[in-house]
Amino acid sequence: MPIRDAVPLSPAAFHILVALAEGNKHGYAIMKDVAAVTAGEVQLNPGTLYTTIKRLLEDDLIREVDAPRDAESSDERRRYYALTPGGRETARTELERLRGMIRHASARLSPKSVG
Repeated sequence: MPIRDAVPLSPAAFHILVALAEGNKHGYAIMKDVAAVTAGEVQLNPGTLYTTIKRLLEDDLIREVDAPRDAESSDERRRYYALTPGGRETARTELERLRGMIRHASARLSPKSVG
C-alpha cells in the first residue's frame, strides 16, 4: 500500500505502530505499552487491537515474527509483531501530519491571534 493511502491513521493504528517502533511485541504487550505511555488515557480493548493489527498486517505496515528466545511465555498461540519499513515511514508521515495540525491549531487558538 502506498504510504499516502495509509495516512491519516486511526489513533489505534498510530499507537500500535509507535509501540512497535521500539521492538517486537505481542498483542497484550502492545496494549500495556500504549496504556503506559499515554498514562492510561488510551486503553486499547482486545477487539480494537486485533482488528487494527489485522488491517496493519494486510497493509504490510507490520508483520508477524517469531517469538524471541527469551519470551516470558511459551504459549504457542501468542503472536509477535514487528514494524515493517513501510510501517515506520507511515508512522513518521502521520507524526508530521499531526505536528502540522498542532501548529495550525496553536496559531489559531493562541491568545495573540484573538481579536
